[in-house]
Amino acid sequence: MSASTLLRPAGAPAPDAARRPGRAPGRVRRRIVENLTAYGFLCAALVCFALFSWYPIVRGVLLAFQQVNFITDPEWVGFENFERLFADPLFWDAWGNTLLFTGLALVFGFFVPFLIAVLLNELRHAKGYFRLVVYLPVMLPPVVAALLWKWFYDPGPGLFNSILRTVGIDGPRWLDDSTTSLLSLVLVATWSNLGSATLIYLAALQTIPGELYEAAELDGATVVQRLRHVTIPQTRFVLLVLLLLQVVATMQIFTEPYIMTGGGPDDSTVTVLLLLYRYAFVYNDFGTASALSTLLLVFLSVFSFAYLRITRRADA
Repeated sequence: MSASTLLRPAGAPAPDAARRPGRAPGRVRRRIVENLTAYGFLCAALVCFALFSWYPIVRGVLLAFQQVNFITDPEWVGFENFERLFADPLFWDAWGNTLLFTGLALVFGFFVPFLIAVLLNELRHAKGYFRLVVYLPVMLPPVVAALLWKWFYDPGPGLFNSILRTVGIDGPRWLDDSTTSLLSLVLVATWSNLGSATLIYLAALQTIPGELYEAAELDGATVVQRLRHVTIPQTRFVLLVLLLLQVVATMQIFTEPYIMTGGGPDDSTVTVLLLLYRYAFVYNDFGTASALSTLLLVFLSVFSFAYLRITRRADA
């Protein structure tokens, strides 16, 4: 038995017991205040999402089943808007062009930034300068970048054909030929978004422990083998996430075809969003435009869900 216990009068509470009743309400009060503050900030974010994200989505889905021109009262028409879409040959052309654009954009926009990031990660000097150069296109507004490249592609005084003429080559009509117009737009989109993906890859590469590369070099691994067995497995999560984000982004391509080609030539660059724009603001048919946006939402949601399930199952 301790000395403090012997000296305490009979019936007097223990020191710990005397302190607990006074401190417990203070702790509970502090936790309640902290939780209320956290929920307050969370509610503010939820309100912003509800007003500017969730409500437009729900409203758009409802408009897909109505005949709307925002002049007369909306009329419920069921699936007529979807039937009108499926009967439009341009609807299928737009989906084909969008899927082809997405596939080509992944070939250039997914692998090229990763390779550039690997090269930048190996540099020993002027790292900051080259990172700035790679990221500069992202700083340009998309419309400015599209107009700049439209001049590059100009078959007369454009930069590309002027360079080709100096070596005796008659350059193609980049945006006026249906065989090269879509690929030309892919190059513009890849150049415009190259910097963001490259910096994300570069950040992921810098988290790889150097000991892994040293062990691979001691085992005699070549550069390609180190890339395959060390770099890619260590950045697999970032690669998978960016692949999903790039598919979702390229399926919603609009600025480049709208500014540079207007969907031509011969509707070879009409995308889903460009067709949606035409229905809404050219044909004044917001119901059919909402139906098209709903189909795009469903397609991307199903793709994202299936992609996440497959990748999680592969990681398990």
